[in-house]
Amino acid sequence: MDNVVRKMREWSPPPPASPSLVVHSPRQTVSRLRRRRAHRDWDPSSGSPSFAARDHGPKPSEVYGFVGSITTVIATAVYLAWAYTPEPCLRSLGITYYPSKYWALAVPSFVIVAVALSMVIYMGLNFLATPPPTSFSTIFDENSRERIVFSPALEEEKPIDPISDISVVQTNNLMFGKT
Repeated sequence: MDNVVRKMREWSPPPPASPSLVVHSPRQTVSRLRRRRAHRDWDPSSGSPSFAARDHGPKPSEVYGFVGSITTVIATAVYLAWAYTPEPCLRSLGITYYPSKYWALAVPSFVIVAVALSMVIYMGLNFLATPPPTSFSTIFDENSRERIVFSPALEEEKPIDPISDISVVQTNNLMFGKT
């Protein structure tokens, strides 16, 4: 243990190099960050990592998820108890102010219909935004690229074809034969 403490005290950062000449791989960067963090978090007097290096408990997202799941379970239990308990039983328990049982079926029905209608409306808007199959814009647009044809004399030096669109005539010839 004393050996480790002595090495930590003797450690000095490497001499700074010109930033334009140094290239580090991601693995080197991660290992340097780990070494720097271990050096910064080490408390030589106690022989253990400092308080800053210890875990500080659960993350806020974990807490929010836990509270949200518990709240959902409790709300579902209260809803089901309200929906299925007869009114005389609720009155005998001293619960006199509660919504009408009509809303136990109405709200879920409204939500289901709203979701279904929103899906139908979304698909309808997509159909309206799509050009018809007979439109010229379904074949060519501002991003279309014509294929560059090289001369047969340079067949040996022919480079790789650049990215381009296949014309409708070529597609028809490939699929249905030459007409």
